[in-house]
Amino acid sequence: MAFSGRLREAVIDVLGRPLFWTWFKLCRWTVSGEEDYRALRRAGKSVILIMWHSRIFIVPYFFRKRGVMPLVSPSRDGEIPARIMSRWGYKVLRGSSSHSVVKAWGVMTRELRAGGEVIIVPDGPRGPNRVLKEGCLKLAQQTGAAIVPFTFSASRPKTLRSWDRFLMFPPFSRVSAVFGRPFTVDPELSGEKLEKMRRAVEKILNDLDAAADSGTD
Repeated sequence: MAFSGRLREAVIDVLGRPLFWTWFKLCRWTVSGEEDYRALRRAGKSVILIMWHSRIFIVPYFFRKRGVMPLVSPSRDGEIPARIMSRWGYKVLRGSSSHSVVKAWGVMTRELRAGGEVIIVPDGPRGPNRVLKEGCLKLAQQTGAAIVPFTFSASRPKTLRSWDRFLMFPPFSRVSAVFGRPFTVDPELSGEKLEKMRRAVEKILNDLDAAADSGTD
């Protein structure tokens, strides 16, 4: 690896976690809809957490120290969250829909069948924005895991000019983390019925974002 690459990694390792930790600790937090999700985890049930790419800013901090397995893009863009999350107790798995996922799929399947928890961003890593890829549904079918939608919003939102309109916020904001209702996917669904469910889940995530945004206005 070139010196510039090693320097970049060193800076991330030294400054990444303290910066994010301080940033988020300076905010005021509310969490809603978490009860059903917590009940699943207490019962040892496997969970697939899903959220849009635009709403992943708080994920490394919010789900830290829980042993969650996030699927993170193997591209350079995924390097920062991967390195930060690996030091916060995540089981970081590098892979994406735009790269070979055969190995990653097997790892996620084993994790969920063992009662674990996986994070999937169903429109990542490059979009189209808010178009749900059906991989999370097929993974739930194969493993019996419950899917739990998740999002956040903030009182002082800052939207980047990126393909996904990435949402951030400055310190001292009011931040609302919101869980949707868990659901399972019938393993017999296929074809048009599976596509109908894909569209329904897409709407669930969009509606959850809208509800979170309205709650922080």
